[in-house]
Amino acid sequence: MDKKIMMGIFLLVLGFKVAGQDRITGKAFATRSEVIARQGMVATSQPLATQVALDILKAGGTAVDAAIAANAVLGLMEPTGNGIGGDLFAIVWDQKSGKLHGLNASGRSPHTLTLEWFRKNNITRIPALGPLPVSVPGCVDGWYELHRRFGRLPMADLLAPAIRYAREGFPVSELIAYYWQSNARSLSKYPGFAEIFMPEGKTPAKGEIFRNPWLAATLETIAHGGRDVFYKGEIARKITLYMQENGGFLTMRDFEEHTSEWVDPVSVNYRGYDIWELPPNGQGIAALQMLNIMENYDVRAMGFGSAEYIHLFTEAKKLAFEDRARYYADPAFGDIPLERLLSKAYARERANLINPDRAARNHAPGITDPPSTIYLTTADSEGNMVSLIQSNYRGMGSGMTPGQLGFVLQDRGEMFSLEEGHPNLYAPHKRPFHTIIPGFITRKGKPFLSFGVMGGAMQPQGHVQIVCNLIDFGMNFQEAGDAPRIQHLGSSEPTGEKMTDGGVLTLETGFSWETIRALLRKGHKIEYDLGGYGGYQGIGRDPVTGVYFGASESRKDGQAAGY
Repeated sequence: MDKKIMMGIFLLVLGFKVAGQDRITGKAFATRSEVIARQGMVATSQPLATQVALDILKAGGTAVDAAIAANAVLGLMEPTGNGIGGDLFAIVWDQKSGKLHGLNASGRSPHTLTLEWFRKNNITRIPALGPLPVSVPGCVDGWYELHRRFGRLPMADLLAPAIRYAREGFPVSELIAYYWQSNARSLSKYPGFAEIFMPEGKTPAKGEIFRNPWLAATLETIAHGGRDVFYKGEIARKITLYMQENGGFLTMRDFEEHTSEWVDPVSVNYRGYDIWELPPNGQGIAALQMLNIMENYDVRAMGFGSAEYIHLFTEAKKLAFEDRARYYADPAFGDIPLERLLSKAYARERANLINPDRAARNHAPGITDPPSTIYLTTADSEGNMVSLIQSNYRGMGSGMTPGQLGFVLQDRGEMFSLEEGHPNLYAPHKRPFHTIIPGFITRKGKPFLSFGVMGGAMQPQGHVQIVCNLIDFGMNFQEAGDAPRIQHLGSSEPTGEKMTDGGVLTLETGFSWETIRALLRKGHKIEYDLGGYGGYQGIGRDPVTGVYFGASESRKDGQAAGY
């Protein structure tokens, strides 16, 4: 056994021994009780954003109004994960119609960047940074689509708090200061980045006041000029000029032709609960595929934290992610066998491939015919609920920072494949495979939980663990997020990478040595990881009383609050 694995095991065991809280009620690992309120609830990864959203609710705004206001503030205060240079997805529960509505506000690749260009320049993998991975930002159009359908207060009122904080300044929170500094090491070389995000030549420290007057001016322009000023007006012109001057491909045509898409969320039933995700180009259905596989086993009897449960979870993830790598892509460019992928019969076929005693080294996709982020959730006094996720992708995005606009452009185009014949193969004006996914759970047609877990490929894994913690292991909404997490790394990817060695299993502090030893005997490679387990926010609702239960976990600087 190599030194890296032994060190990981030592750290896991050490953490298990020293961690502990004396709680009168609930699980010992819970960081606090659920937040309980009747009129409204907000859960975000930044307390100041939570308070802004609550203010919007108290002023008569809807859950969508509150979500937009919180997202705008988070784009300023957590530029390490989101901003108006990125994309957005949302699931909205409309109490009046008793229905869920899905919004895909992801942008598309440039018209002028072709597959032939990559071939000609001998590029076999789209880079993470710089101009090549930049796609059209979908966030602002997503705001206006949500507002047009479910908003009430003027957009200027919703953006006013973010504008004020950007102009007057805010104290940077602890985790964001850490990630900000980490991102700056690789992004400071791109034009415009240091000018905005490294005042006086360095990133802001914890508690330091940061101001972004350029973003304040941009948001003010959007508030008064509407969605078109971003996609057809002066902001689009500034972005395209910047990109053309710095080796990019975005043009006015790309912005002018951008549209969001209202989609029907898809679901599977897991032990009497309907789990909802958005269809591809996102990865949400991977969580549904995993749950379908796991439903064939008595997860409750295995027990939380057992080697049997962790082994089943990991093997189900490997199987689902092979299909994720093969089939998830922009449906406008090909047929995705969605019905088959989500069928119970297919799940039983895949479940039969799991060896209870041995970790798999590789799998093939199951069908032979025709593959860094913020999350927030809000709920209002009328019963409307929003599950919203928004991202620049890798940390602070591409590094490309259009002069004096105050934000970084996303690098989501990195997620295209350059493998001939792959459904996620790069093409102009195509949406790349997306990792960010909002989640929702209903029971008997009523809202049960609006939730999400931010964090790349961890997101569907996190969704499944929240569901199992609630339904199989009987945890409350706060405990379900605080419980120690599992993460498997190394699966095949939609960008072309193949799993051949079974990948690596990382376990958060809190799992016993007996469990770790049993997993090693099953052939799992176990390592230690810090910070890779995502960040959960959730709002549950009692279907009888209408009371909300808010949860926000300790892995982020967030807050759940209601009134």
